[in-house]
Amino acid sequence: MRGALLSERPVKLACRGVWKLFGPGAEGFLRDHGGAPARAAIDAAGLIPAVRDAHLDVRQGEIFIIMGLSGSGKSTLVRCLSRLIEPTAGEILFDGQDLLRAGEREMIELRRHKMGMVFQHFALLPHLTVLGNVAFPLEVQGLPRAEREARAREVVELVGLQGREGYYPRELSGGQQQRVGIARSLAVEPELWFLDEPFSALDPLIRREMQDEFLRLQSLLHKTIVFITHDFDEAIRLADRIAIMKDGEIIQTGSPEELVVAPSDDYVAEFTRDIPRAKVLTVGSVMTPGDGSGATAGEVAASDRIAEIADRVEAAQRPHAVLDDDGRVVGSIGRAAVVDVLIGRGGRS
Repeated sequence: MRGALLSERPVKLACRGVWKLFGPGAEGFLRDHGGAPARAAIDAAGLIPAVRDAHLDVRQGEIFIIMGLSGSGKSTLVRCLSRLIEPTAGEILFDGQDLLRAGEREMIELRRHKMGMVFQHFALLPHLTVLGNVAFPLEVQGLPRAEREARAREVVELVGLQGREGYYPRELSGGQQQRVGIARSLAVEPELWFLDEPFSALDPLIRREMQDEFLRLQSLLHKTIVFITHDFDEAIRLADRIAIMKDGEIIQTGSPEELVVAPSDDYVAEFTRDIPRAKVLTVGSVMTPGDGSGATAGEVAASDRIAEIADRVEAAQRPHAVLDDDGRVVGSIGRAAVVDVLIGRGGRS
């Protein structure tokens, strides 16, 4: 199962008790309150709690999505993780190294060589071509022109912009400009990739295409990704796991399926209320366990979501065998189980 494999991977990025309070005397205030002040005390001190006692683990090769409403603290948290904003307190561990103990020069080198960043606003340099924009971070690294342009051409081709290397940003569509932004961040071959609502400025059709492109790239590159969105449909399509934030706190972290079927509180339940269960429930969660004896109409993966296999299973006269990630038969799923999910009866309660 996808989740089981994920849990076996090493932690690439972690934060422990991270706070970001805006306002004078924030560090001293936290110390005076034992590192765990109540919200009322924070408000009384005139401080703004952008991030409150955040804990998370991002595993190697994972797409970890942070989501919440506007003002929930998700963008501030990601900027703290990369130290574009200095946290007030806590630990941020990248391959076990506490980034809050790293000097400014060391952080610059980490961002140049090991971190990639893509933001909602593409921030392309208008006077540079596609090739020039993609090669720019390599120029900052000091790579010779021939080497950086060769690498830039490879990445331009990777994101589907081959033939447009000489175009300027003004000559590109919004989706193409975002591909340039993605290519530029990938040019440094980052180990850790931060994306802050990278597709939210795009129209729905282009946004869907960019999600497809993003998933294609991840299938090839297997990056460790921290991705911000406020769109739950986007999150459940892309995420291995999701952290939901409210008022600077991480309320719950889990797979899309876990958040929908087992919300930790009323806020998460309301946040996920309108998500169709067929989009998040996996075959493994509703199948009939067994060794696959008996005739079947075909095979589906336990990690497949019901919405992905519903038409196939509904149209078949016999159940489908369910396979785990090693190709072993672990159960079966038939028409009735799929219909139950589609009409709202199926899945764990």
